[in-house]
Amino acid sequence: MGLLGSNKRTRLPFIILSSTHRYDGRIQWMGGDMAKRPRRISPEAVSTFAFGLLIVVTTQCVSSGGPATSPSSAAPSTRASSSSASGLAPIHGKYSPSIDPANFVTTIDNPYWPLKPGTAFHYEGVRGTTRQTDDEVVTHKTKQILGITSTVVRDTVSEHGAPVERTFDWYAQDAKGNVWYMGEDSFELKDGHFVKASDSWESGVDGAQPGIIMPANPQPGDAYRQEYYPPGEALDEARVLSLNGSVKVPYGRFKGVLVTSERSPLEPQTEQKYYAPGIGEVEERVVAGHHEEFQLVSVTS
Repeated sequence: MGLLGSNKRTRLPFIILSSTHRYDGRIQWMGGDMAKRPRRISPEAVSTFAFGLLIVVTTQCVSSGGPATSPSSAAPSTRASSSSASGLAPIHGKYSPSIDPANFVTTIDNPYWPLKPGTAFHYEGVRGTTRQTDDEVVTHKTKQILGITSTVVRDTVSEHGAPVERTFDWYAQDAKGNVWYMGEDSFELKDGHFVKASDSWESGVDGAQPGIIMPANPQPGDAYRQEYYPPGEALDEARVLSLNGSVKVPYGRFKGVLVTSERSPLEPQTEQKYYAPGIGEVEERVVAGHHEEFQLVSVTS
């Protein structure tokens, strides 16, 4: 998926897209050759342990005449709610999310992941030592996946002004506000030509299953699967670190930012991403692995 998605960059100008037809996965080119992040103990885990220890100590110190407090009743539950992102798209055990088209809506307005058709996001950054740009456009196109109307986001990564990666990402929002990642059609530049990437996938095809790209109500400690396609090694997952982050990027300075840690169990790298309410992703950077960082520069509609 692209920068709006997970561990790789992708976008796409020079594609013919008619606004009066639904996108069916077939691409027409205008000619010319153009060309996904080791697990660590989070601050939330440390806080939870300290809180539990405090409860145990307090219980032991209660006087014989006072009411005793049971640690089991005082400690917060760590069991994932069936309606939370951790419950809906768990990262452990057999993965088989329950998807009912009747529970989905056609508008994606999650405050951390708003996708209004016609909106374009321009990011600039570096991968390794190479400067890149990342342009994402929320198209007016939709694609039917598992009986769900999914929004098509066009994603193009460029180097020196020329595209090197292109992707169509597909997203859908349920009635609770969770945004699901339904799949991607990704192309990479090889020997001067674009070829379909092995990690392209579509929910319901060849064992692929959707994941949650943005929870309706993210809470620190929530861990959830973002995509599931073992044949293509698309197994990204995320964990919420904070809801009170702050960040400054070319587009502006933001507080109350959602901060997540995102990774794939198959790749030796970890990313941190920053999402501003009402805008979406404003920055991402690799914190373990190779050097990579992108920041939001502009938003147009």
